[in-house]
Amino acid sequence: MGITVDDRPTALLELLWIREAHDLHLHGTDLPPLLVDTPAGASGGGASAAERVWWERAWPRMWHAAAEHAGRGQNPRQFERLQQTADASTERKQILHEMVGPSWRDEFGDALFDDNSYQDWSRRGMDAHLSSMRQRMSHSPEHRDLDALIRAWHAGLTKIVPIPCEGEYSHKITPNALLITDATRNDSDGYQRALDSFR
Repeated sequence: MGITVDDRPTALLELLWIREAHDLHLHGTDLPPLLVDTPAGASGGGASAAERVWWERAWPRMWHAAAEHAGRGQNPRQFERLQQTADASTERKQILHEMVGPSWRDEFGDALFDDNSYQDWSRRGMDAHLSSMRQRMSHSPEHRDLDALIRAWHAGLTKIVPIPCEGEYSHKITPNALLITDATRNDSDGYQRALDSFR
């Protein structure tokens, strides 16, 4: 049995920060709940009205694309292919894009992430992540709820992607992956419900 837990999905974290730091008002299905650790408002002067409309239209599409990519397993051959390409070649750029997946940066650039709000929020998230890694495997949610995890694995689950959002939430993002909130994963009853819903 092999299950991967990707608890630092960079593209998803960036999108969650953008949604809240820029106070985007979004419409769409299966969008995640709000962040537990609300970032400060972005200080970069804010978006124009036209940019805000563009961002609010793009965000759900980008979220779904990034979530679907986060749910895929990594192909170990991509690393081999990458090593066989020339620096700055088109082929190398293509392989790197396949590995990293779609992100806000592809469409809108990096400028938004030079904001103190992003730097502070990202640092807090990394600190929390590192402190959680210190606990022993025997205390992990997967070990705690092993029976439900095995049932989900038999149903095809191979990857779990937790996000630092409020409340109980889970969504099947690929035939083999489940997107859940940290709150769901940390609550045994909620985690078992999410795992048992994976069919």
